[in-house]
Amino acid sequence: MLAMDLKSPAPIDTSPLELCEVETPEPQVGEIRIRVLACGICRTDLHVIEGELPNHKKNIVPGHQIVGTVDRLGADASMFKLGDRVGIAWLRWTCGKCPYCLKGKENLCPNARFTGYDEDGGYAQYAVVQEAFAYSVPESLDPVTVAPLLCAGIIGYRALMRAEMKPGCRLGLYGFGSSASIGIQIARHLGCKVFVMTRDEKHQELARELGADWAGDANAAPPEPLDSAVLFAPVGDLVLPAMKALDRGGILAVAGIHLSDIPAMNYERDLFYEKELRSVTANTRADGQALLKLAAEIPLKPRTTYYALSEANLALQQLKHDGISGSGVLNIAPAT
Repeated sequence: MLAMDLKSPAPIDTSPLELCEVETPEPQVGEIRIRVLACGICRTDLHVIEGELPNHKKNIVPGHQIVGTVDRLGADASMFKLGDRVGIAWLRWTCGKCPYCLKGKENLCPNARFTGYDEDGGYAQYAVVQEAFAYSVPESLDPVTVAPLLCAGIIGYRALMRAEMKPGCRLGLYGFGSSASIGIQIARHLGCKVFVMTRDEKHQELARELGADWAGDANAAPPEPLDSAVLFAPVGDLVLPAMKALDRGGILAVAGIHLSDIPAMNYERDLFYEKELRSVTANTRADGQALLKLAAEIPLKPRTTYYALSEANLALQQLKHDGISGSGVLNIAPAT
């Protein structure tokens, strides 16, 4: 099969992903194989490719927002049938035995494995996964459009829950990439007032198109104090203005898997009056199921820019330099 292979971490501007023929994976016990239709690109892919996350596997195929159809079943796999449309997300496997798994917090499992990081992902024509970690994708959702929901959507949803977003609240979004462009649709569905802080003017314009009540520069103060906020941009410097923008009792959730250093905080200015700063770590399968159900109900419609599999380097370069409005998706032609 064709895949975009990363032999060793390197700056994305050097085009380190190589389009090459690799062995088509075979599903093992309890696994399914899917023929990939689409794979979203994600800033986490950049962190893996450029080495900002520790290298876990040599010659990794990135990609963890995968949509396709089941084309082969491993032994004892019975949850899906051939032809079913399924998704594969970042969380690939957990032990099910540790204290975190047993408390329903599998996203904190210290033994967890991740798609496109510990095992090959979706920048390829085929991918395999344990069936228990695959998601059934509603038929009402377009398979290519739905790809960004499998990370950007799920993590955006979890981040909003971590920020304790309530219907009608005043919500701030810092950064307006793929996750935020999906999250704002959820927030507007719940009647929230949404204020967007992002450095790029075209992202500010997209935020307004998607229903933001106000959009301004990344460091700007929103016109009203915030009940909840999510930091999507991987920029630690934005934590302080975001905390300052919170109302008493407000919560800021940091959604990224990687964040530059946070400047020193002042207790009275930044945390007093019971303000909270929270992190977001991966997601649970329950998060993914809830998000996909909500996506069909609203329905969620990610703004997408399509690329061929061979254009993965280009897509990621544009992502790094804020050249994509909404979500980038590799539209992968069916393998023959």
